[in-house]
Amino acid sequence: MMGACWGPAVRVLVLQAAWALVGGQVRYSVPEEAKVGTVVGRVAQELGLEAGEAEARRLRLVAQGRRASVEVSGASGALVVSGRLDREELCGKSAPCALRLEVLLERPLRVFHVELEVTDINDNAPLFPAARKNLSIAESSLPGSRFPLEGASDADIGANAQLSYTLSPSEHFGLDVKSADEERKFVFLVLTKPLDRETEPVHRLLLTASDGGRPSLSGTMELVISVLDANDNAPQFNQSVYKVQLPESAAEGTLLVRVNATDPDEGLNKEFSYSILSSIPAGNRDIFTIDPKTGEIRLTGTLDFEEVRSYEIQIDARDSGTPPLSGHCSVVLEVLDENDNAPEVRVTSLSVPVPEDASVGTVVAVLSVWDRDSGSNGRVRCSVWPASPFGLVSSVSGSYSLVVREALDRERVSEYEVEVRAEDGGAPALVGSRRVRVPVSDVNDNAPAFAQAVYTVLARENNAAGAELARVQAKDPDEAGNGRVRYSLWEGGVGAAGAVGGVGSASSYVSVEAESGRVWALRPLDYEEVQVLEFEVRAVDAGEPSLCGNATVQVWVLDENDNAPSLLPAAGSVSGESSGSLWAWAAWGTPAGQVVAKIRAVDADSGYNAWLRYEVWEPRGKGPFRVGLYSGEVSTARALEEADGPRQRLVIVVRDHGEPARSATATLSVSLGEGGEAASAASGAGSSGPGLRASSGAEGGSSSLSSLSSSTNAWLVAAICAVSGLLVVAVVLCGAWRWAPRAGALSGRGPATLVYASQVGSWSYSQRQSRSLCVAEGAGKSDLMVFSPNCPPPPAAAAKETQPEPPALLDTVSAAPSLASRPAPRRPRPLLSLVSVVSPGVGRRLWEAG
Repeated sequence: MMGACWGPAVRVLVLQAAWALVGGQVRYSVPEEAKVGTVVGRVAQELGLEAGEAEARRLRLVAQGRRASVEVSGASGALVVSGRLDREELCGKSAPCALRLEVLLERPLRVFHVELEVTDINDNAPLFPAARKNLSIAESSLPGSRFPLEGASDADIGANAQLSYTLSPSEHFGLDVKSADEERKFVFLVLTKPLDRETEPVHRLLLTASDGGRPSLSGTMELVISVLDANDNAPQFNQSVYKVQLPESAAEGTLLVRVNATDPDEGLNKEFSYSILSSIPAGNRDIFTIDPKTGEIRLTGTLDFEEVRSYEIQIDARDSGTPPLSGHCSVVLEVLDENDNAPEVRVTSLSVPVPEDASVGTVVAVLSVWDRDSGSNGRVRCSVWPASPFGLVSSVSGSYSLVVREALDRERVSEYEVEVRAEDGGAPALVGSRRVRVPVSDVNDNAPAFAQAVYTVLARENNAAGAELARVQAKDPDEAGNGRVRYSLWEGGVGAAGAVGGVGSASSYVSVEAESGRVWALRPLDYEEVQVLEFEVRAVDAGEPSLCGNATVQVWVLDENDNAPSLLPAAGSVSGESSGSLWAWAAWGTPAGQVVAKIRAVDADSGYNAWLRYEVWEPRGKGPFRVGLYSGEVSTARALEEADGPRQRLVIVVRDHGEPARSATATLSVSLGEGGEAASAASGAGSSGPGLRASSGAEGGSSSLSSLSSSTNAWLVAAICAVSGLLVVAVVLCGAWRWAPRAGALSGRGPATLVYASQVGSWSYSQRQSRSLCVAEGAGKSDLMVFSPNCPPPPAAAAKETQPEPPALLDTVSAAPSLASRPAPRRPRPLLSLVSVVSPGVGRRLWEAG
């Protein structure tokens, strides 16, 4: 049947297949009831897509507001019918019936607007309210009497809904059709010949309604006319059509209008009542009621402008005569629109998460906005709330794109809850909204950062291999792999990860655990080998590309008393001679206090661990000789006598001040004789003694003392000149280093140097070391740096007030509480002392000559 209505085949009518000049719209047309699979238009071809590109870029269709029965074929990119297209179901009596569609194309995201017009076909036949209608007409009715009939309705539009009426042949009745407008026609049954109930009491006629379609469709209604006798005047209304306007918000019980009719008959034939015959659209009679006595029509339901904009009500006034007669009128109700529909917002496409490096203008979502109201009530303006880095861009009316307006930062805000608000132009305005959750994805834009630029670590020497020395930690605010940090020892850092002291690289001493940042010792540390280990640790994240951060680690090695004192051999000693056996010569009569020999020893440790003292172990008791507690000089305790014999044997113990103390012993043999013999022996073996001095009696002793005093004065003058020069240099370097960058700690080894010699004693070291300490800018510290037998303690311990009494050269940098807290033995005040205090950034040094 449908095929017979459409013709031999369904043809797709493409009205417009080119872009409209405004807004870039494509318009297509398709008849309703087109078969599933019917091609409406070549959308991919219209968009200029190549074969296969439509499916690759996910070309798809989104309908706005109402369900569409079309879709885009993924393979061909054509717009095809996917379901039943019923124009009457989609648009009712509205013309034209246009569906607004959106075609989405990804990579990049683009939106194209398509308007599809569903054209009407003659697929609905005219339909009467009832298949049979009973009429009662008095036989006294005069020719020309008119009786209204309820016309048929056609769901189609245009020519397909233009109805014409015909009546089956009858000698008594004819048909009169009047057109109120293009859509409404009033059908009247006209009496053409007087009736005779006795001749023919019932007339059966067939009323046919035909539409203007090609081919035409028709509907019929049977008229059963009963001829009654008596009452010959029907009620008459004062108006044939009543026109009324009501807002759609009118409440139930609202009075529409009061109709009025009159009947010139008398008695029961004059009494009549009102009733509602029918309403257009059909099926809406229940929303109106009429008072049968007064003719007041009231609202019993709700009106909705968006559903039905006007109603036509047929009113009947029927009298009580026999037979009853009736008059008819029409009430046309126009519904007025009010702002009772809030705008609706729908997300048609969402592209999340958004990378935090997304450029301004990146499309995040596409939204459709519409309002069912009309006029100003249906005009919508949109905004984004609250304030966020996103904004709205409108390309075509009713379509908006949510785009990035400002730079994003995931570390500051990782997710946005954006509310798109749509407000109409009504009074009061109504608001519709839609929340869009926009998560921000991470990119690797933050490098790992250490808690501090420099880590200072104190470690005692002789630590176990594999011991944990320190732990560094870097944080990366990025997430997942971008924030996962791995640590490594960087060989390209400051000083190339070197060990201060020039002994190998830091990688041979320590390793860094990649996951935790723990610093492990690969082997035991030896203070005598390296005092400060400085290297850089690099933290690298797992991002692409990866970012890194560096930190400097300074490991200060603390000295342990692990070296015993060692005696220095005499210059030119005989091969095979024990270093612990020494020889000296003295003359009988040498007065008390005369130095006859000097024991020289050195300790590889530093500080108290290298501070040596000397004691005579044998012979016990009071002997002719004594040894300086800290100088190691062997001198006469009293005048020598022949009774002391030709030879004296002394066992001297050298101890350090470490805990526990370590020691070494030296055996000194002193040959006694006459002054000439002693002097001759001393001159003959002067080059072979280990720094031993001989005395040839009182005159020789006096000469030695005079020579020693001259030498002392010369040393004092030289020391004063040297200290003055150093003071000038320190002042110059103070200004230069104040603004210089931080320097690394340096230490180095040097040859044995005799610092000072006097009647009290002498100090001799196998190493000479100095250190420059860098401190942060700010208030100056009274740190004190001195020359010591070995490297000074690290700079981490608290500074202590220097003691003027101890002969050991103490480093008062803040890392040696054990040294500063140990009581120092009393000793003679030094002949020369110089303290140089320098501003921050410059080391402080103390030279002492004992």
